[in-house]
Amino acid sequence: MSSNEAIATPSMQQRVKAFVENGLVQRILLALILINAVTLGLETMPAVMAVAGSAVLLLDKSILAVFVVEIALRLFAHRLAFFKDGWSLFDFIVVGIALLPASGPFSVLRALRVLRVLRVLTFVPSMRKIVGALIKSLNGMLSIAMVLALIYYVAAVMVTKLFGEAFPEWFGSLGASLYTLFQIMTLESWSMGIARPVIAQFPYAWAFFVPFILIATFTMLNLFIAVIVNAVQTMHDEEHQQEHDAEQATQQQLLRQMQHLQQELQMLSSELKKPTPE
Repeated sequence: MSSNEAIATPSMQQRVKAFVENGLVQRILLALILINAVTLGLETMPAVMAVAGSAVLLLDKSILAVFVVEIALRLFAHRLAFFKDGWSLFDFIVVGIALLPASGPFSVLRALRVLRVLRVLTFVPSMRKIVGALIKSLNGMLSIAMVLALIYYVAAVMVTKLFGEAFPEWFGSLGASLYTLFQIMTLESWSMGIARPVIAQFPYAWAFFVPFILIATFTMLNLFIAVIVNAVQTMHDEEHQQEHDAEQATQQQLLRQMQHLQQELQMLSSELKKPTPE
């Protein structure tokens, strides 16, 4: 490789990176993602496919080709750094799944093509912040989930022993009790469908159902929400701090430039004050 080629390669890489990250290109890709979401929905409608199936499939393949070219350009622009970015890796996997054959053992992956719609998350900063906050809150949510699982296990053992013989369909086994308690937690037909029949035979059963719903449904759900809100607030504070640090750095740079300019003016003033030889 000649020295001219070695110098030209980084320049080409920078031009490709600037092209891919251009605002207009990003908006066009976002529009294509939304159009692709519509085409994937149309493919599920037999009436539409019977009339315009070939056009819908052609549009879908054309948009997929654009996505492949975009990923290839980003790989060229970022090289190995592409795989260090989580969102870029997400885009690569989603587009890669869409390229797998839709027949044979991979036919089940055909349904996963709709994941391309999730690329909207990559292009919309506000959505990306929410997803980032959810990921940051996973540790807190995992701790809450472990507490909730412990509560569920204790409650399931209790109802299996208390109501299992009278209501084997709901509480006959540990697994059945866990599923029934999950239904109660979602408040789906819990009163007329489960609680009232049990209370009719065991009048004291309300002393179990009411506290369980208060703890499992309202308290734990609020804890999940609190963890997510805290994660979002933390991300917002971090962004605000970064902006503040950037402003401070800019101000300090301007101050240094002003001080340097002041020194030059003082030097110039002292030079002008020197007496000129006659």
